[in-house]
Amino acid sequence: MQLPDSELIINPDGSIYHLNILSEDVAKTIIFVGDPERVAAVSKHFDTIEIKKQKREFVTHTGTLKGKRITVISTGISTDNIDIVLNELDALVNIDLKTRRIKKELTQLDIVRIGTSGSMQKDVKVDDFLVSSFGVGMDSLMNFYEFETTPRAAKIQSTFEKLLDESLFSIVTPYVFPANNVLLEKIGKGMKRGVTLTCPGFYAPQGRQLRAKSQIDVKFIKKTAKLKLVDNRFTNFEMETAGIYGLAHVLGHRALSCNAILANRITNEFSQKPKKTVEKLIKTVLKRLVD
Repeated sequence: MQLPDSELIINPDGSIYHLNILSEDVAKTIIFVGDPERVAAVSKHFDTIEIKKQKREFVTHTGTLKGKRITVISTGISTDNIDIVLNELDALVNIDLKTRRIKKELTQLDIVRIGTSGSMQKDVKVDDFLVSSFGVGMDSLMNFYEFETTPRAAKIQSTFEKLLDESLFSIVTPYVFPANNVLLEKIGKGMKRGVTLTCPGFYAPQGRQLRAKSQIDVKFIKKTAKLKLVDNRFTNFEMETAGIYGLAHVLGHRALSCNAILANRITNEFSQKPKKTVEKLIKTVLKRLVD
């Protein structure tokens, strides 16, 4: 089937609509960062940089490190942007943009998020590194897609839904997806692991209150942190992981989320060296990607 112009939007130069990049601009190994300025913080470690492009908040650099071709792209904040970035990256490698037809042989991408996060466990401390074994979406993104869940993901979802009901926060319909095990073992070796709660905002959705009152409070955070899961526990908040895991699962890609813990919501601490912590995580992930 040929995809219509309204569904697959291509720019006059043949690039994909929002990202403004071509199929040949994309490596099979991709690093996601939220902040556009963090793209250069990653690519400065490359041996060569062949492509630098930007449109809106989407900055893309592609280059090589020790012979491995890597793309780093800024997604911006939250899962609404993940919906755009992941679908368009998949289109670049798995749809012939000239014929507008899905390719018979599909390409699997490795996607690694390098991001920041807040802890909900005392022992997951500020400046720690944590890899997300599962992502639990409090946003609504994956509820618009068809997907099949796994038994372990279903168990986590069921346990979390009971807490939501108790907290009268039934407006949320959570979804749960796992990390790719190959990437988890390769890149996450020695790092702390846990279940990540992906929220649709930074303030009230994560229980922060300035002037507007949140329906989530410290009690909810502590209850979530104490939830009994089979071999896991909730460890942190952020705003992209569950969407990345969900769309990667639906589209057949491999994904992992690596978190630099900059805040601890239980002890009310914030990192005194956030840039150094993120830089160290970048170096660690790059080293493990090319080893």
